[in-house]
Amino acid sequence: MRTPLLALAAGAVPGPLLTPEPERAPAPADVPNRGVVDPNLADVARGAGDLDWVALAGYTALVLLALALTAVAVTTLWWMLYAWRSKGTLESTGFSRDPHPPRNTFTLLVPGRHEEEVMGRTLDTLATQTHPHVQIIAIVGHDDPGTEAVCRAAAERHPDRIEVVVDDSVPKNKPKALNRALPYATGDVVGVFDAEDEVHPDLLRHIDSRFTETGALVVQGGVQLMNFHTSWWALRNVLEYYFWFRSRLHFHAGARFIPLGGNTVFIRREALIRNDGWDADCLAEDCELGVRLSSQGAEVAVAYSPQYVTREETPGSLASLYKQRTRWNQGFLQVLRKGEWRALPTRSQRAFARYLLAMPFLQAATGLLIPLSVCLILFAKVPTAVALLTFVPLAPTLVTVAVEVAGLDEFGRLYGAKVRARDYVRLILGTIPFQVFLALAAIRAVVRETRGERGWEKTEHTGAHRTAESAPLPDLAAETAVVRKAAA
Repeated sequence: MRTPLLALAAGAVPGPLLTPEPERAPAPADVPNRGVVDPNLADVARGAGDLDWVALAGYTALVLLALALTAVAVTTLWWMLYAWRSKGTLESTGFSRDPHPPRNTFTLLVPGRHEEEVMGRTLDTLATQTHPHVQIIAIVGHDDPGTEAVCRAAAERHPDRIEVVVDDSVPKNKPKALNRALPYATGDVVGVFDAEDEVHPDLLRHIDSRFTETGALVVQGGVQLMNFHTSWWALRNVLEYYFWFRSRLHFHAGARFIPLGGNTVFIRREALIRNDGWDADCLAEDCELGVRLSSQGAEVAVAYSPQYVTREETPGSLASLYKQRTRWNQGFLQVLRKGEWRALPTRSQRAFARYLLAMPFLQAATGLLIPLSVCLILFAKVPTAVALLTFVPLAPTLVTVAVEVAGLDEFGRLYGAKVRARDYVRLILGTIPFQVFLALAAIRAVVRETRGERGWEKTEHTGAHRTAESAPLPDLAAETAVVRKAAA
């Protein structure tokens, strides 16, 4: 036998070097007292260290935004369609065809501040009411000689119906003006109107009949903005009022929790006196009074008939609408914080009240999440499940837009207004911008309330609803005296 050295010397080719085989690690099943370990758990553990928490927070925000938008869209859609559940429901939302004979006396409060352009005609229109027992109190500020002159001239034209009360409170706001005039009210029922309102001459006869038919403590009549041709946002504002007074308030009355409207609302005088009138510190005095009376179990009746609605105009500019919506939202927050709604008898009513009054918070939170979600969609890789969830609010939103289109068509037919093709286009294209606008107003309301800024931001009026295309009410002043005499 050759030795290795002899083999090398003879020219033999050496074999490959062998690497020692490492010692085999024991199989998972071989580990004593540990059981069987899943090898995939190691990969999960390594992935947890690489988790992008910023992306996870963004995905969570997207999901929460989608759920919030869906909840708001579905409830809003249900409230919008409430009056159209059936033919009987729709008919019950209006006034009776044949009103009962008058049984109550009325006092109408009309506050005005720097409203000399519109208030004179409003007072003249109210003075033509065919109801036999009407007292009208025009309320003006001590520092507003222009409006005071217009009101005193109207009182001279209608000395049997119109009185003037001067509000000397500082700083001024609408609830203070109303409280200033309340001691002078002599009617069984006190109604509130705004300085620019167009009121049907027969309205009070139907309101009186509604009190008789229902035995209610409060009757809320309809209010309708008219100048939808003015701008894209005026169009949406008009439809807001249409669905609010046509349907939503009827739902709230049925739920026995209702934020009252700012005008064309009528309350038993004894109830107002018992409650010390309106809350002078609240920016939504109508909502606050409605919540307070609802918490006391008051019966509220709502009636909307296109023939008898009070006609108004949208704010004159987008900035004015922004301030108005801020004031309303901030007033809702004040009412929520005040807590009168906690006296509601049932848990469902309290939950509903909390949701309705907290709507500005929901809108503000939505407004803050919208830019975040857009950035995530544009610049982040969103998981498929999250992306699909973001489209969930689209379904009720599309249905809502379709309902608004149908509502605009019905509005045109009811009020004899021509709705053009471009109005439908503006309605559809303005959906998202208007929602962003509402969110911004809600954010501003939250900021103002947090800072304690509660100054009254007045909405200016120009009488835009009194144009030919808004079909103003006919002047029945010549016939009023005869009708009133017959009614008496």
